[in-house]
Amino acid sequence: MSKHEAWIEWRLLGGDFLRGKYSREHIWKFDGGTSVAASPSPSVVPVPYSNVANVDPEEAFVASIASCHMLTFLYLASREGFEILSYQDAAFGVMTKNERGVPWLSSVVLSPSVEYDGTPPTLEQEQALHERAHEQCFISQSVKTEISVQPVTRT
Repeated sequence: MSKHEAWIEWRLLGGDFLRGKYSREHIWKFDGGTSVAASPSPSVVPVPYSNVANVDPEEAFVASIASCHMLTFLYLASREGFEILSYQDAAFGVMTKNERGVPWLSSVVLSPSVEYDGTPPTLEQEQALHERAHEQCFISQSVKTEISVQPVTRT
């Protein structure tokens, strides 16, 4: 199939490592040349040892699920003859503790809002497209997190 790579870089730039008083800011690098400033979530590691402006792994996890769902949905809609002008999603993840007390992103909620050109699908057709997108999304099929899709209702 295919291989997907990412490089993570962190360096101690001062502080007291052994006492946990050091910055966890780091860089994600991807094969296309993009670099992303990353940090733990301030809900996990307090400022100043995290940076709220950087992407945290939990946000990236939610974004990867939402992005994969969108890309699959766009592909399926195009194959069905529905022309899409825009797609927005206000996705979020919920962290809870598992049976061993370990925090994990137990659920992700996708809230896509799709704008169509021409004749849009019926609500039933759109729901079926979302269901198929979920079933065919590589990321959603790779995780145990519960993923629900709650499309924003068109008016």
